[in-house]
Amino acid sequence: MQQESSSDGAVTTESGMSDAGGADGDFVQSLERGLSVIRAFDADHPRLSLSEVAAATGLSRAAARRFLHTLVHLGYMHNNGGRFSLRPKILELGYAYLSSLTLPEVAMPHLEELAEQVRESSSVSELDGEDVVYIARVPTKRIMRVTINVGTRFPAYATSMGRVLLAAQPEEWLDKYFSSVKLRNLTDHTITSPAGLRQELGKIRGRGWALVDQELEEGLRSLAAPIRNAEGTVIAAVNVSTHAGRRSLESVVQDMLRPLLTTAERIERDLASARTGPRRE
Repeated sequence: MQQESSSDGAVTTESGMSDAGGADGDFVQSLERGLSVIRAFDADHPRLSLSEVAAATGLSRAAARRFLHTLVHLGYMHNNGGRFSLRPKILELGYAYLSSLTLPEVAMPHLEELAEQVRESSSVSELDGEDVVYIARVPTKRIMRVTINVGTRFPAYATSMGRVLLAAQPEEWLDKYFSSVKLRNLTDHTITSPAGLRQELGKIRGRGWALVDQELEEGLRSLAAPIRNAEGTVIAAVNVSTHAGRRSLESVVQDMLRPLLTTAERIERDLASARTGPRRE
C-alpha cells in the first residue's frame, strides 16, 4: 500500500488512514483534524485567520490551509479577505442527529408550561463526555453573561443538570471521569474537590434532584431533575434557573421543585408514549 507524508508530519496511507492515530487502524486522523478546524470557531471566535486556526488546532499552517479551503469549497466555510467564518450549511452536520431525536420535541411544550408557571428559564440537556449539551430550551430573562442556545455546552460538574446526570452513572464510569476531569474554580462557590463532588453526587442520588448555587456563574442558581426512559434509565435532565437576586435558595426549592419534578414526570410519560406508539384496539 502506498504511503505519503503530509506537510504536518503524519504518514497517511492510500486509504486515508494515518499511522499517527495509534494502534486503531480504523482511526482516520485527517477527519479528526478537519473537525478540529470546525470546532475552533465559536461565539467568541466567529472569524479567524489562517494563523489563528493553526494556533487553535495545533496544525501546521499548510495543513490548516488545506482544511479551510476544502471547507470553503464544500460550502461550509466563508473566506472574506483572509478571515474565515462558518456558513449556515454547517448546521447540516448536526441536523441528522437533532432530527432523529424525539426528546426535544416531546419536552418543548412542557418546558414552555414550566417556564410560564415559575417565570424562569427552563432547559433539557444530555451528558456528552464531561459536558452537558443543551438539546431544548425556553428562555425568559437573560441571567447569564453567555447566551444559551441548543448545542451550548457547560462542564457537567458545575451545573445542576450535569450533576443529576453524573449521579446516575455507575461507579466504574465515575472512576474514569474523576481520573480525567479537571475541576476548575469557575467561581468562588465551585466544588473543585473530587471527594466533595462525589459526596454531593451521593446526596443527589438519594434525593433525586440537584441544586447548584452560583458554581457555574456568580448569581446563577439552578435546580434540576432527571428524565428517565421506560426502562428507568436516566437519559437527560431538566432544569429551571434563576438569578440569586430574585430568589433565595429556600425560595428556589419551595417554589420551583414541585413544578420541576412534575414536568420531568410529564416528559417521561409522553416520551414513553412516543416510543411505544398509539395503542391498537
